[in-house]
Amino acid sequence: MIPDLDPTRDLSFTRPLAAPRRLIWECWTRPEHIPQFFIPAPNRVTAVAIELRIGGRFDTTFDVAGQRIDNRGVYLEIVPQEKLVFTDSYTEGWVPAPEPFLTAILLFADAPDGGTLYTAIARHRSAEACQQHAAMGFFEGWGIVADQLEAYAKTLRT
Repeated sequence: MIPDLDPTRDLSFTRPLAAPRRLIWECWTRPEHIPQFFIPAPNRVTAVAIELRIGGRFDTTFDVAGQRIDNRGVYLEIVPQEKLVFTDSYTEGWVPAPEPFLTAILLFADAPDGGTLYTAIARHRSAEACQQHAAMGFFEGWGIVADQLEAYAKTLRT
């Protein structure tokens, strides 16, 4: 179920992925998979720490054009193979982040062809942060991530 969206603070898209929901979920919840898709190539994920529980950490480190970017966050909601919500508003131990950017809501549903209906929502603390993310290329970037996720998941055993 897609939550009510605020057009001033939320960015989202839904698209079918040609891979089973179980594999798409696995890609998002196991640290060995995240580097394969989670940032548009040629940028790279260089480190991942996942503790898949409410309040557990979801930490990633990116290499973007030679610059290291650390992202620290926690899981807010986990519904196995249906919904994953994480935020950078807090770090592990519920420590508030000094400059939070977004809360991500990922929804997974079965598509008629055995694939996954995938929804990605980026919820922002303000309209300005939402506009900034849109200008940074949310739709293009998260679209590339979805393409990479689909391609990678198709290489995994079903």
